[in-house]
Amino acid sequence: MPVPDHMIESPLAIHGGTPVRTHPMPPRHALGPAEEAMVIEVISYYRERGQDPGYDGEFEDRYRRAIEAYMGGGYADAVNSGTAAVFIALMALNLPKGSEVLVSPITETGSVSPIIMAGLTPKVVDSKPRHYNIGAEQVFDRVTDKTSAIVVVHAGGQPVSDIEEIVREAHARGIRVIEDTSQAIGGTVNGRIVGTFGDIAAWSSGSRKNQISGGAGGVVYTQDRDLMRCVVAHADRGKPKMDHGFEDRNPDTYTLPALNLNADEIGCAIGLSSLSRLDQTKERRLSFVRRLDALIAEQSAACTPYGYTEGDSPFFQPVILDPERSNADKTKFAEAVQAEGIGLNPHFKFFVADWNWMKPYMADNMDTPNARWIRDHSFNVFLNENYTEQEALDVIASIRKVEQSFAG
Repeated sequence: MPVPDHMIESPLAIHGGTPVRTHPMPPRHALGPAEEAMVIEVISYYRERGQDPGYDGEFEDRYRRAIEAYMGGGYADAVNSGTAAVFIALMALNLPKGSEVLVSPITETGSVSPIIMAGLTPKVVDSKPRHYNIGAEQVFDRVTDKTSAIVVVHAGGQPVSDIEEIVREAHARGIRVIEDTSQAIGGTVNGRIVGTFGDIAAWSSGSRKNQISGGAGGVVYTQDRDLMRCVVAHADRGKPKMDHGFEDRNPDTYTLPALNLNADEIGCAIGLSSLSRLDQTKERRLSFVRRLDALIAEQSAACTPYGYTEGDSPFFQPVILDPERSNADKTKFAEAVQAEGIGLNPHFKFFVADWNWMKPYMADNMDTPNARWIRDHSFNVFLNENYTEQEALDVIASIRKVEQSFAG
């Protein structure tokens, strides 16, 4: 469906014109009646027993079992954040102190800081050309005899397409693999769900994620029962809760020093509700991405779609700008699109090589040129499961309006 000329011929909003979209993009409202009902159920459940909701109870047990079923088996533990989940996963693997952990170049600090806090050394890996995600070639260019693990981040909702090869080659070298699926929970590669490829997976279930457990939350998942025993101990003050004869009120039975990183019962109840519709959430987001990418490919003169796969669980959608077809740099172009009423991030700053405060902790000062290229040539359109055909049309109208004004 072509965008009407009148939508793209008026002055840009940044120059005082009327924006393409004069009302906000659709809010998500991830906490709906089903989540409200679950919170009430938690309160009622514990009130009937003369207790207040705590942690490690009925609803966390139900939540864990639902996650395990969704993942096709294995073991899960709910914790208080995605950052905590990555930290617990690293600690549970018992990696040699000071050893190097490879990590994706475009990611939240919550994928990198836990490496340092675990007494390990982060070493950044470049992405594949024109991608936010790492590839097998880039990973194994950075492996040395100091490498003990890899934190593979599935960025933006698009799974790492080389995950099978990365895990296979890493295991052949005795290297452990942690999957950070925070932005791609529910995504698949060759029909297999992300988080089931590596030794252990960690993800955030915080407020903006596709599957949430409230304002903050996280999950650690593995198919290895012995590894899960270590996970639950590191998540709750060293308690070996999976061992027969464990006494919660007897610290003599604890096994190691650890923090209290527990999830709570109310959050787990919300997580249970959100998980039940994750596949629907994913498909509705994919529907928007399919349409947006098609419109960009068909109608844009300066932008190209980032691309998607049917296994994606979209979190945001990058759009690539060809600088030779525009007189505006990427950030200025994106800010003009944003002013037309489109929710987006003009310049993604979660780029590890640029964080000066992080550099003293890194193994080296690798610049990751592929990741820098995609960061500097793309902007990220926000999305949620309530975006429709109208939002896709408004995004392409805004892009065409801006590129017409800034034509190279």
